[in-house]
Amino acid sequence: MWTYHNPVNIQAAPGALARLAGLLAGRDCILVTFPQAHGLGLVERMQALLGAQLRGVISEIQPNPDVQWLAPLYEQVQRDHADVPCVVALGGGSVIDSAKALLCATPSGRFAELLAVLEQGGELPPGAHKALIAIPTTAGTGSEVTPWATLWDQAGGRKHSLHQRWTWPEAALIDADLMLSLPAGATLASGLDALSHALESLWNVNRNPVSSQLAVGAARRILRTLPALMQDLGDAGLRAEMAEAALLAGLAFSNTKTALAHSLSYDITLRYGQVHGIACSFSLPLVLEMALGADAQCDAALLSVFDAASGEVAVASLRDFLQRLGVSTDPAQFGLSAGDWQQMVQSAARGPRGRNFIRALA
Repeated sequence: MWTYHNPVNIQAAPGALARLAGLLAGRDCILVTFPQAHGLGLVERMQALLGAQLRGVISEIQPNPDVQWLAPLYEQVQRDHADVPCVVALGGGSVIDSAKALLCATPSGRFAELLAVLEQGGELPPGAHKALIAIPTTAGTGSEVTPWATLWDQAGGRKHSLHQRWTWPEAALIDADLMLSLPAGATLASGLDALSHALESLWNVNRNPVSSQLAVGAARRILRTLPALMQDLGDAGLRAEMAEAALLAGLAFSNTKTALAHSLSYDITLRYGQVHGIACSFSLPLVLEMALGADAQCDAALLSVFDAASGEVAVASLRDFLQRLGVSTDPAQFGLSAGDWQQMVQSAARGPRGRNFIRALA
């Protein structure tokens, strides 16, 4: 038996941002976004769109949300906006993940209670948890259609995964026009993150026929579209194509979670500061090579992504794709010896995401 479930109301079209007021249905909200949103005119645009419904703006969100700077923001939101029922997250994965933390209500309004849940597991008690409307400005995060948020503790050398029943976004607005100003580096990293989501949901013990179809379609579109987009960042059609492909990948892994490549990426980000999209994608050919041969149906799906007659051709095709985009697939780029790399793989395989890898069953 298998199931597929995703409760997010998805609305996708160029200019979809104009539908935000309708989704709010008269509710007040706070905006969570990134610092550059002011310079891009996005905050002013949201203020004009929502008027008095917009009760506050949190624009301090940085990449890789860390518990040290999230704590005071969280307590500010709980203190100043406790009565506001909705959070609108406008930005990439870090913004949407931060918003998922900020919308959770602890009994005391203190971040320490949320951190205890992150560290020990379990669920917060019922409370005035806010609804979330997610508006991604990158094509890759998937956070707009999943309940998970990755939060970091750089000082403690660890990462946390937040997942509560109410951290599913209520709605996602996919507006590729918002992605036209995304620079090359962020376009590449977010696109490769989406590719990783698609492939990771295929070589996954939790995959099902729906997630697999979504993943194959997403991966094929990304392989076709991302190189062309990197040559013409202002092409609205290519931006829309990548936005849809990333959405499909998000819908795929919303039911499977990620696997070994993401498990490997956490140490790469913590220890070497590598951006997430590169950290989780440089190892994809190595993980693909490990995945092949574990399951005939999985093999068929993976080969179909690359139109490959054999696993060797698929691995070579993926490695060539990344290298043409300027992404090395050699762990030595991080100063890792062969022995270090094998140790890292073994450690990552024992992690929660690593245990989703198909070789856990083989």
